Amino acid sequence: MHEKFSHRRATKKIALEGAAGKEVKVRQLRHKFLFGCSEFTTLPYAAGEMSAEDSAAAEKRYGHVSELFNSVTLPFYWGRFEPEQGKPDTARMHAAAKFLRGKGMTLKGHPLCWHTVCADWLLAMDNDKIFETQISRIRRDIEEFAGVIDMWDVINEAVIMPLFNKYDNAMTRLCKEHGRIKLIRELFREARSAGPKATLLINDFETGEAYDILVEGLLEAGVPIDVIGIQSHMHQGWWGEAKASEILERFSRFNLPLHFTEVSLVSGDIMPAHIVDLNDHRVNEWPSTPEGLARQAAEAVEFYELLFAHHLTESVTWWSFRDGGWLKAPSGLLDINDDPKPAYTALHKKIKGEWWTGEQTLTADASGEITITGVKGDYVAAYDGREVEFTL
Repeated sequence: MHEKFSHRRATKKIALEGAAGKEVKVRQLRHKFLFGCSEFTTLPYAAGEMSAEDSAAAEKRYGHVSELFNSVTLPFYWGRFEPEQGKPDTARMHAAAKFLRGKGMTLKGHPLCWHTVCADWLLAMDNDKIFETQISRIRRDIEEFAGVIDMWDVINEAVIMPLFNKYDNAMTRLCKEHGRIKLIRELFREARSAGPKATLLINDFETGEAYDILVEGLLEAGVPIDVIGIQSHMHQGWWGEAKASEILERFSRFNLPLHFTEVSLVSGDIMPAHIVDLNDHRVNEWPSTPEGLARQAAEAVEFYELLFAHHLTESVTWWSFRDGGWLKAPSGLLDINDDPKPAYTALHKKIKGEWWTGEQTLTADASGEITITGVKGDYVAAYDGREVEFTL
């Protein structure tokens, strides 16, 4: 492993009962660093709502997910999660979470508050009732999924929230009245109360000074932000090392963990630069090209190397694991047939190759101790018919 990634490695001495002088095989189980993706089709699959053909395709897809990743983001968009007041999609979400946890995944809920895909039934309420209902929703969901989902995007895209004017929604109304900092402070206060041990994020696509200023104001106001979430949808082209490094440097001044929560790079034609809101780009087809497939693979590796080398980055999540989802973009790591694209293969060589500790055979000393050096994460030591798991 290159020296720039040395902080991702550690050395530990392990004492194993009854292992004195014996051969011990050690292998890595999962990374400490969270390599993740969004994979929302888990809900209908885990609930048994797919046809046999679709289920077979999903199983193939989840095999690729678990081979590469150790983290998955699940959808809690209020308007879809609770389309009718008092009838949240809790059972299906629990089924999906149980399925993914069984594959060793760390889970994140996304998001608890957002002006987009908001519940329309909130519009019949006045702002006081909207606020009360939003607070109750945060407590309900964090407590309901405690121990299963313990990481949450508490609020999504707050920079634009009070200014959003494409359509009326309850959260923009609320944010206009309370202001960003006051509203976010109350949301995080409730989230922390409901989940004392949960990891709480603020998340935004805005990577400029407006987000920087908002984070600074929130921290000065005592808001208990655990992680700064940064979206990086690059449908209009790879940022380049200079821009990515500048963003890393600017948000590092807060000395908080950084999660790159929504990474996308396309393997087809680049979206036109004049489009401000990516949702305004509507096409019937958006195919990959040979040049685009090669470009996506090269840019994905360059971006992941930059993030993995940075001391405060703790998670990278690829958005839309499969082609053709959001905006019909060819931004997946799998194509529409659920077959790996060059970008998947290139990242696999990093995540499960260069950045992975291969199986080691060690001999325990007279005290039954072994010393293991490897990439930080979870391991298992096997000897004499026994298996002992430990964390490096």
